[in-house]
Amino acid sequence: MAGGVLAAPAALAQSCDTAGLDLPDGFCATEFATDAHQPRHLAVADNGTVYVNLASEGDDGGLMALRDSNDDGKADERATFGKGGGTGLAIHDGWLYAATVTDIYRYRLGDSLTPEGEPEHLVTGMPEQDSHAARGLAVGDDDMIYVNNGAPSNACQEEDRSPGSKGQDPCPLLENHGGIWQFSATETGQEFSPDARFATGLRNMFALAFHDGQLYGVQHGRDQLHSNWPDEFTQKQSAHLPAEEMFAVSEGDDFGWPYCYYDPDQDKKVLGPEYGGDGEKVGRCDQFKDPIATFPAHWAPMDIAFYSGDAFPKDYRGGAFIAFHGSWNRAPSPQAGYRVVYLPFENGKPADDHRTFAEAKGFTGSDTIRSPGSAEHRPAGLATSADGALYISDDQGSTIFRVTHGGD
Repeated sequence: MAGGVLAAPAALAQSCDTAGLDLPDGFCATEFATDAHQPRHLAVADNGTVYVNLASEGDDGGLMALRDSNDDGKADERATFGKGGGTGLAIHDGWLYAATVTDIYRYRLGDSLTPEGEPEHLVTGMPEQDSHAARGLAVGDDDMIYVNNGAPSNACQEEDRSPGSKGQDPCPLLENHGGIWQFSATETGQEFSPDARFATGLRNMFALAFHDGQLYGVQHGRDQLHSNWPDEFTQKQSAHLPAEEMFAVSEGDDFGWPYCYYDPDQDKKVLGPEYGGDGEKVGRCDQFKDPIATFPAHWAPMDIAFYSGDAFPKDYRGGAFIAFHGSWNRAPSPQAGYRVVYLPFENGKPADDHRTFAEAKGFTGSDTIRSPGSAEHRPAGLATSADGALYISDDQGSTIFRVTHGGD
């Protein structure tokens, strides 16, 4: 199982600018857009227009359109429009699909910078909640939308995030939360319903993407093993457990939240302390689907984009780029994550360990980060374009980077 952290290749003298990012040798970057209203997920149209779902509303809406009209790697046209704020964004069959925290809309794309006409309102009534409210979405070739519906909880305790509080069993949140929901990508007037659940047992997974017809996702694992269960877990264990998990998601799958978490040292799911676990017991956890790859604890995966172009070297083709937002609860250890990694794929499965792609001067995981607020940049979204560029959004720095290879 892919899991360990490999260091990025040493950055040698670059033949082009890197916009402050540490990238593997030969890669270049520009600040495609700055002052971008906390950009989250991205999507790039065939004509090169970059669309962004914004965490902070623009002057005229929650979505942004950006275009580079003079091919210098920086957007010189921009406009805000529509309804956003839910993170999720995708382009499919000439339509832009965008999620708010409660609804999904789609916009017909054309030659103009922003879509013309009113959006179609596809889905309404997704649960409002105080935490894990952001939506990620992906649209499949089956003309179905797959949307994350995170659980507003750490481990479904009777008293959330309270020391010693037992877990609710069965967890009532799983009726309307904690999974992936499926809706038509073409029908208006759909309403949220438990009947639309596609997969369950996922605490919060808005990093979603299709690759060769298969839906993949990377979820945010649980927190606070030591602070809630100090007799069972040390602070060091809590900082390094559980692993963030990547899944291949199929209809009917159950991945085990809140009852179980994945321990990378034991290479298995174990029972959570809220449900009688002691860090070693497996119990019911052997019935749930295992990850296909794991990543260090609390890195907070935000987005995933598979690279299908040929502009990057062979070592960066066919696999997945994953953006990590960075941790908040590894103290007293330094916080970590705050980077984009690359995971090689072969025959539909990870082919090697992930390796860091962008970090350091731009996205840093150094010892200086003691809280997310002390990080200068936090990766939030990824998208590739028809010309093979990789776009990375940074919601902390309100910047979008455009990464290329070979100085083009």
